[in-house]
Amino acid sequence: MNTDIKHSCLTDIQEHVNEWIAGRSRKEFITYLRMKDTNNLSDLKAIMSIKSLKFLMALAFLFATFSCSDYLNIVPDNAPDFNSLFTSKELAYNALAKMYAYMPTDNRDIDPVLAGDEWVHEEINDTHNAWLQGIRWMRGLQSASSPVIGWWSGDNAPRLYIPIREADLILPHIDDIPDLSAKEKADWKAQVKYMKAYYLFLLVNTYGPIVIYEKTVLPDAQPEEMLQPRRKVEYCFDYIIRLMDEAIPDLELRRASNDLGQIDQVGAKAIKAKIMLYRASPFFNGSSDYYKNFVDHDGQPFFTMEAKPEKWKEALDAVNTALEACKQANIELYRFEGYKYGYDSTAVRLNPDNMQTLYDLRMLLVDPWNKELIWGASNVKNQARVFVAANIIKPDKDEYAGPGPAMNADMCYNQLGASLNSVERFYTNHGLPIDEDKTYDIVGQYDIVTTPAQNDPAYLPLYGIMQPAVQTVRMYLNREPRFYADLGITGGYWRTHFVCIKTMMMNGTDGGRQISFPGYYLRTGIGVQKVGHPESFAGPLTAQVMFPYPIIRLADLYLMKAEALNEYSGPSQEIYDAINEVRRRAGIPNVEESYTNPDWVKPGALNKHMLKDGLREIILRERAVEFAYENATYFWDMRRHNRAVACFNKRMRGWSPLSNNAANFFKLAEIDENRVFTERDQLFPISIKEMEINTNLIQNPGY
Repeated sequence: MNTDIKHSCLTDIQEHVNEWIAGRSRKEFITYLRMKDTNNLSDLKAIMSIKSLKFLMALAFLFATFSCSDYLNIVPDNAPDFNSLFTSKELAYNALAKMYAYMPTDNRDIDPVLAGDEWVHEEINDTHNAWLQGIRWMRGLQSASSPVIGWWSGDNAPRLYIPIREADLILPHIDDIPDLSAKEKADWKAQVKYMKAYYLFLLVNTYGPIVIYEKTVLPDAQPEEMLQPRRKVEYCFDYIIRLMDEAIPDLELRRASNDLGQIDQVGAKAIKAKIMLYRASPFFNGSSDYYKNFVDHDGQPFFTMEAKPEKWKEALDAVNTALEACKQANIELYRFEGYKYGYDSTAVRLNPDNMQTLYDLRMLLVDPWNKELIWGASNVKNQARVFVAANIIKPDKDEYAGPGPAMNADMCYNQLGASLNSVERFYTNHGLPIDEDKTYDIVGQYDIVTTPAQNDPAYLPLYGIMQPAVQTVRMYLNREPRFYADLGITGGYWRTHFVCIKTMMMNGTDGGRQISFPGYYLRTGIGVQKVGHPESFAGPLTAQVMFPYPIIRLADLYLMKAEALNEYSGPSQEIYDAINEVRRRAGIPNVEESYTNPDWVKPGALNKHMLKDGLREIILRERAVEFAYENATYFWDMRRHNRAVACFNKRMRGWSPLSNNAANFFKLAEIDENRVFTERDQLFPISIKEMEINTNLIQNPGY
């Protein structure tokens, strides 16, 4: 049953509750709900017999919440019914694979990947309501009548209660598969159980308290089994962690190459550690005054209002367990070991260390299944949406075109650019924030400067990093390597398979608005290279290099360890060592060196790393830079530390991209996006239609 038919049926049911036609069974009513070819109310009347509105609404809720239009669509064409799905390993694999099909990827349209203040889209008028759900969320456009992102109800996003429901239905049948070994059966059941727990976490993270069904609810269950209330947040976390603990021992230690993307012990331990870190964070552990009156039917707060420090210790233990599993599985921080592009041969020869670091960082996300990746989303059906939108149109010049005609914008849209807000968070070359580095000219950072000429000795460390003798802005110089690897900037380079494009980002220049495609340009004049493979391009030889989107990678565990340890026991060398693992790969000084060098750091930040509050700021800034433009990590970090409202209720800033010269281009511009992010926006609303079906639900505050 498609979504429109489903909603039509439920509406008609409610309007005609007094017009039952007697003499038919509940089973026939359920069969009708599964039908795909009709929404005729007379058909419904002819087959239904419901004695009470309460039971009717319970059945409606069962199918609306759990599956409805997608009910058991795991059954392939060559399997006549659900039970036959488990008559062979080959058929049953469809059920296992379906457990991964709902995983959010970096889809700009249907998940929160664009949440926060990192991304700006060229479409600022919001005329396409199905697009850019994360950005629309940040504009305060969430509502219970039309959720921007509805993981609970399936509005503009996958309905995550579907795989949760299917997990309950699949689990009892795995033992029925005749050609599956005992070890495989245990592993499959563990995968299904773990994925159920993972989807529950996604719901808790976005909705807070949720409905949890601890046992399978069958279609003939009593209404009280179906129409359950929301559980306290702490109960939800405990249930999720318990499910994961049950699953982990039976998972494969590490997946073989033909099973990449399926959860294994290493990935499961890493995700569990992340969940426990979220559970320990202030948003869920002590919460804020805004949620103190958000109570259940017994008048008890849904959120834990009193912080419990031991949760940080539990998170730390989980992180250490995950790190040990990574060590046993030979997971390491990524280093690029392939051949560098031929056009970089001179830069590699003259500036080898900086170029190696640049390649380490540039290829980190996009090199498929590399040794840092702990768990990645292999469902790439919709995955390309962000990195296609963030890629720049290849220039229309013959020398850039490669074989055949010049490139076009088919797969390389100038649509998603970086905000200046996010660009300013990157460190200086001393590994310090720009407002803490005394060598950084904060007053003159927006001044126009010219890079050194190629024969100037001062240019040598910039070889392959910045173009020689071009106009740019002062703030683009003397920044850390991640700045140049992740961004597309005026005076920098954008590496592709055919050429290293010399980006200027102004109107009519490389990376800027082109005459041939005037509707596509970066609204801020700043690009993001990080999320797209250099060899993805368009034109007569269109190629899109797909890669598993990282759900969690090793650098995350190192910084999670630093955070949990600092929150639990305060600064220590063990924390610095964890942070420095990430900083060394990033090509910046160790944290102790950065914050003790009086020639670099301003007096107010000297020895900042030796104070718990100061070290917290350092860790969160390190995460903001290391995971910039990934998975909305910065947004979730700010939300779990109760900083989201202060951080994201601000205007976005960038340059003036329709200008064709440096003097006019480098004029600060506020992006007219009407960003409004308040305390209520920290959680998704439950759709009104869900509230009407299940009257035991209590809506999130502010909706």
